[in-house]
Amino acid sequence: MAQSPRKSSPRDSGQMRRGTTGRTLRYEPRTSILYCFRSNRLLFWLLLITMWAYAGFYFQSRWAHGDNKEDLFSGGYGGEKSLEQDKKNRRDLMANVDTQPVVKLHERLRNMNIIDRPKPKRPSMKKKVKPGSRKRGQGKVKETTQVEEIPVEIEIPEEEIPKTNATYKVLVGPFGSVEDKILEWSPETRSGTCNRKGAFARLVWSRKIILIFHELSMTGAPLAMMELATEFLSCGATVSVVVLNRKGGLMSELVRRKIRVISDKNSSSFRSAMKADLIIAGSAVCSSWIEQYLDRTVLGSTQIIWWIMENRREYFDQSKLLLNKVKRLVFLSESQSKQWLEWCEEEKIQLNSEPSLIPLSVNDELAFVAGIQCSLNTPSFSVEKMQEKRQALRSAVRQEMGLSDKDMLAITLSSITPGKGQFMLLESANLIVDQELEVLKLNYSDGKEASLLDHDYLSRALLQDRTSPKSPTLSRKKKHSNHAPKKDSGSHHEKSKQDASSTKLVVERRKHREKNLKILIGSVGLKSNKVDYVKRLLGYLSDRSNLSSSVLWTPATTRVASLYAAADVYVMNSQGVGETFGRVTIEAMTFGLPVLGTNAGGTMEIIDHNITGLLHPLGRPGAPILAKNLEYLLENPSVGVEMGARGREKVKKMYLKKHMYQKFGEVLYKSMRIK
Repeated sequence: MAQSPRKSSPRDSGQMRRGTTGRTLRYEPRTSILYCFRSNRLLFWLLLITMWAYAGFYFQSRWAHGDNKEDLFSGGYGGEKSLEQDKKNRRDLMANVDTQPVVKLHERLRNMNIIDRPKPKRPSMKKKVKPGSRKRGQGKVKETTQVEEIPVEIEIPEEEIPKTNATYKVLVGPFGSVEDKILEWSPETRSGTCNRKGAFARLVWSRKIILIFHELSMTGAPLAMMELATEFLSCGATVSVVVLNRKGGLMSELVRRKIRVISDKNSSSFRSAMKADLIIAGSAVCSSWIEQYLDRTVLGSTQIIWWIMENRREYFDQSKLLLNKVKRLVFLSESQSKQWLEWCEEEKIQLNSEPSLIPLSVNDELAFVAGIQCSLNTPSFSVEKMQEKRQALRSAVRQEMGLSDKDMLAITLSSITPGKGQFMLLESANLIVDQELEVLKLNYSDGKEASLLDHDYLSRALLQDRTSPKSPTLSRKKKHSNHAPKKDSGSHHEKSKQDASSTKLVVERRKHREKNLKILIGSVGLKSNKVDYVKRLLGYLSDRSNLSSSVLWTPATTRVASLYAAADVYVMNSQGVGETFGRVTIEAMTFGLPVLGTNAGGTMEIIDHNITGLLHPLGRPGAPILAKNLEYLLENPSVGVEMGARGREKVKKMYLKKHMYQKFGEVLYKSMRIK
């Protein structure tokens, strides 16, 4: 029987593969998606990259906007309590206040005529056109929109003292050009020094933050807020600044740093703040803005951090109605925090949360010039190289000031106001220059220290006319002369002999003194200076030619590295309740200067007596003690160098920028959790 011929199968068919392999293979259609990816690897990798990018953006968005209930993105600041626990703690901290309505602060001020009432709108001067009165060929009448008038604040210019050598006799600086030439580097070329890999940068990245400035003077609070805004901006945040009072000279610096300034008029600042993730108010003076903002928003105070930098009672009274209405309070020092909490207890005010403590720090620009390791150091600008440049800067600036190696320069940089104690500093310097310090000691040679002088007398002397060059000792002696018995000729002879021996002692100590005292006072031309007080200082110097030749003045500036480099001693003589913190104190310690400060406020917390500096009492009793401390450093300059070195080490451990922003990051982490 004939066999039918076998049909030939294609070589690549399934039957052919079965015949050759002996196994049953599964049919794989060419149109499957897997087959497409196997045949086109480029498409496969593109899809994989797209999915990877999508996942990255998803998790990054959750991290940036606070969706971190499981604490996956803590940023190095630790975990957070649950929402139920947080609500429970808030209920425990709620203030026990009566439910009766409280009269708003600004309404009471208006009733007292402290705040001007809003001006009524002026009626429009344009004639109204009737609908049927238009001529042919004319189009529709354009509707005129009434623009709300913004009241213009008329600032009465204060009397200015000419900034010339004829007025101040010796006016030196500023030395910004000298810094640029010697250091071969300028802080103006830097807009921020953020560590993008740090926890603080990860926390504030992509956030919208509003900062409230109470003024723009070159003083502690505005400068600290400006540096904070710069740090936020360099770390990737969107930063805007609201300025309540444009008095001062920092506006040009804000523009140079590309920090956006929002007008405080026509409610534009409130609308911007409602869209922000966080609001930081940098002074107790911001209480009026905070109250107006709370009246306009439904968000409440969940986004406001109040960084209070004042320590006087009038600032507390101004802001006490709002202290328990913000998210968190932040203070600068332990003494300030303790004082404000005591006032809150007196007024029966309970806060929404425990206040935080964030001391100020030395910025990287000053640490860099001082020769301390920071983010600005590079192989070309190493720590050792900057220490050499700092010595060269010191020599150049002192030469321009007309100082020699025999001169000890004591500086004080602050606003020239009675609270800063420049007048008492000049009195202390006058005791040294006119050799009245020895007379002061000899009149109390019964073993008592100068710090044990009659406090009541010295307090009354503060109110007396100080135009006379007589010392407090001579005035005290005159006071008690009515009650002293008459002395015979023998006692008079002994008194003359004692005066001769005291004069001889003064001459001997003058020979052993290694340094001559020079005083540098800043900041001339600062908007917050008190003109009457400056005139009083100049009048005091005009009557004392010996002291006047030892006093130098310098204009207000943000370029202070050259002044610290040229100095030997820093004097922090703040009166009243002392300095809240005193950033200039730690800046001086950064440059290895011993600090002579008052034993009050934040200064007492920073300075370790007889270790990093010397402390003296407040008020009139402190003048002879300050003179004694200056005299001691004049006779023992090596002791001052040792104190400065220990202070520099303390700054490295406690007051660098990384220390401040570590604490600031912890506060922000607790304040920006829930959107």
